[in-house]
Amino acid sequence: MTTTRRLLVAALLGAAAFAGQAAAQAFPTQQITMVIPFAPGGPTDVVGRLLAEVMGRDLGQPVVVQNVGGAGGTIGVHRVVQARPDGHTILYTNIGIATQPTLYRRLPYNPLTDLEPFGLVTPTPMIISVRPNFPGTTLADFLAYARERRDGVNLANAGLGSASQLCGTLLQAQLGINFTTVSFTGSGPIFPQLIAGNLDVYCDQTTSSLPFVREGRIRGLAMATRERLPQAPDIPTTAEAGLPGFEVSIWHGMYAPRGTPRPVIERLNRALRVAIQDPTVVARLNDLASPPEPLERVTPEAHRAFLEAEINRWRPVLQAAGQYAD
Repeated sequence: MTTTRRLLVAALLGAAAFAGQAAAQAFPTQQITMVIPFAPGGPTDVVGRLLAEVMGRDLGQPVVVQNVGGAGGTIGVHRVVQARPDGHTILYTNIGIATQPTLYRRLPYNPLTDLEPFGLVTPTPMIISVRPNFPGTTLADFLAYARERRDGVNLANAGLGSASQLCGTLLQAQLGINFTTVSFTGSGPIFPQLIAGNLDVYCDQTTSSLPFVREGRIRGLAMATRERLPQAPDIPTTAEAGLPGFEVSIWHGMYAPRGTPRPVIERLNRALRVAIQDPTVVARLNDLASPPEPLERVTPEAHRAFLEAEINRWRPVLQAAGQYAD
């Protein structure tokens, strides 16, 4: 490389670095859109809206939630992948982003290369719930009911690739039963149907299910956790209730489009860290049995490493189930 060319390359790199720094100093210059790839009212939506309000105060611009449901969350994710990489469009989603590369064999993006993870948010336990008029009060009652009726049991999920679909897949695999699956575009629309008795069973996150359980509008049978939760001490674990080894926890994180300047990523990360330490947010998340992640996991580097590990973890599980979205 000639001296002139080296100088030109150095000048271009310097200009790019300066442009990135300038963008970060000005960021944000307008409202930020937080895309949640599921219907309003679902578990991911509940927490995302909590975080959006506090992040907006810290950033000095409103963070407005936009629900873009459908196709197991892939439509919303793709919208963020295609957005301008300036930090004004971000994604808040759950573990589904780690299962999409296996479930969708023609996925139009790669989560590891087309997105910039900037922080894990919260791990959330799963709870197995049934309609309020279910003829039984325990998980053992449901298991007996399910083994007798098999595909006559209606199992709801929030779409292929959603947390509830993953939980339902594992539940059917452990029982050796294929239920009749009823898919929705998010968790929000499921609860009216479950409350009305039109669905039999739903396995989803405590953030959305627990309030309905507390109100007596649906019946919580078991927590898919190792120990009982202090937020719901009367609900047994799956092991206690007759389903040993069935433990499922759903994680959540935030992302920006690939190419978003590093200083902007760091500013978004800082706002996220402020949000998950906000006393109101912490209290609400604890009440929903979904405490914030430790701060050492709320970094772009930790998030990216964890995302890669989760993609590799779930690939053989989903391939064994043989369920694909395309």
